[in-house]
Amino acid sequence: MPVIPFGEYRPDVSDYQAQTQRNVLNVVPRGDGYGPFPSLAALSASLGEQCRGAFTAYKTDGSAVVFAATATDLYLLDNTTLAWAVVSKAGGPYSAIPAEDQWQAVQFNNLVIFVQANVTPQVFNIASSTEFEDLDGSPPQARYIGVVGRFVVLTGLVTSPGRVKWSGLNDVNGPNSWTAGINSSDEQDLVDGGICRGIAGGESGVILQDSAIRRMTYLPGDPRVFQIEKIAEELGIYGPLSLIRAGSVVFFYSLKGFHRIVPGGAPEPIGRERVDRTMFADLDATQPQLFQGIADPRSSRVMWVYKSVNGVADQFDKALCYDPVINRFAPLRFSGEFLFKMSQPGITMEGLAALFPDLDQMTQSLDSFQAAVLPELAAFSVDHKASFFRGPNLEATLETAEQGTDGRRVKLKVGFRPVSDAQAVFGSASSRENLQSLAAVGAESALHPKTGICNMRVDTRYSRFKCRIPAGAAWTFINGVEPADLKATGKR
Repeated sequence: MPVIPFGEYRPDVSDYQAQTQRNVLNVVPRGDGYGPFPSLAALSASLGEQCRGAFTAYKTDGSAVVFAATATDLYLLDNTTLAWAVVSKAGGPYSAIPAEDQWQAVQFNNLVIFVQANVTPQVFNIASSTEFEDLDGSPPQARYIGVVGRFVVLTGLVTSPGRVKWSGLNDVNGPNSWTAGINSSDEQDLVDGGICRGIAGGESGVILQDSAIRRMTYLPGDPRVFQIEKIAEELGIYGPLSLIRAGSVVFFYSLKGFHRIVPGGAPEPIGRERVDRTMFADLDATQPQLFQGIADPRSSRVMWVYKSVNGVADQFDKALCYDPVINRFAPLRFSGEFLFKMSQPGITMEGLAALFPDLDQMTQSLDSFQAAVLPELAAFSVDHKASFFRGPNLEATLETAEQGTDGRRVKLKVGFRPVSDAQAVFGSASSRENLQSLAAVGAESALHPKTGICNMRVDTRYSRFKCRIPAGAAWTFINGVEPADLKATGKR
């Protein structure tokens, strides 16, 4: 029998006799179908309260320096004990970050700079500092920060929300680093487009506003310093933290859906008639700080997490990943507080013993705790711990497009064979008599160890075939299902 594939995830459109499907969960797109996605596994001790920002910097020897933020303090991870130490400016704590924001950070040479609306930009020298201090030169308080070429750029300024402000050339922490007219430091007010909601850095910058997008290009030797040109109007960012820079490509979410911008190009939609309507209907707009985007440093995928309308307050509980190489989306479900990139710091056996008193209960191998320079996707879990996605695979479910034959009955007497290397698969089939009825879900059948078939009987007009791979199962791919004896009976 021909294989019925698990097609492209496109919940915005009907899947009746289609090459697309509406129902998949906890899988990622692959060239041969879909693959598993792991759960979170804790690395650090608890931060003690909700994480409101995190950032990994790198010393010249390649070692990682990991920072985290709460509403009122900044913390540094001890690479030996994996506990957190307060490194806020002396005299802290800081004024609390607004509820709808998160701390943002960049690295510029050895300097790590954190910003939030209610605090002067804070700086920490990873080669010499023991605590943060105010960034020198009287820079403005800002919500968003980026690095464009050799300049640090601030947007979302508290006093001038439509203004873009940049530092001196290769100079961010001196007495005149933020004085307009000195060493190319300057600012520009954007007269239309609304509030500046963020900047994607790189060799050139992309400024995203409420209803306009602009490109920021350095002009060496020109008194203007930067050429700032509009590349889109009546299109802006919705959810400032949805902004992602993946290499030289920018991704973001607007009220018109998901978009990307390639170098030198204009915004192009990637989610229209695919995931945009479903995503927007499920997004809790009252907690925009939990709508966060990131590029996976170890794959071509990008990911957005968000709090759904039915989720728990102050936690994201759903995610949507997109692979631009395969050009496909897939939904995930896990909970956390903040998504970021982190490298594995080295840890001693004594430190492991403190984190895991019973080493037999560890979910990761000892090899996972060796120092690693390459970053990987990480998140703060709901118990405030920095965690990697290294745990057992999440439970995966996939359902084919709806099968039917112009209203004639279809019959399955034996069952179907999942096309997968998973050894534990549970299959089921839905049924309904017309397209206006709700589908009835059939009982699950375990994979037969000899035939590889999930046995079941179905006699209906319309059916979808579903596979469930339990949490913790080891597998690499699932492509579709092969019905053992699906036939049209000729009866209406």
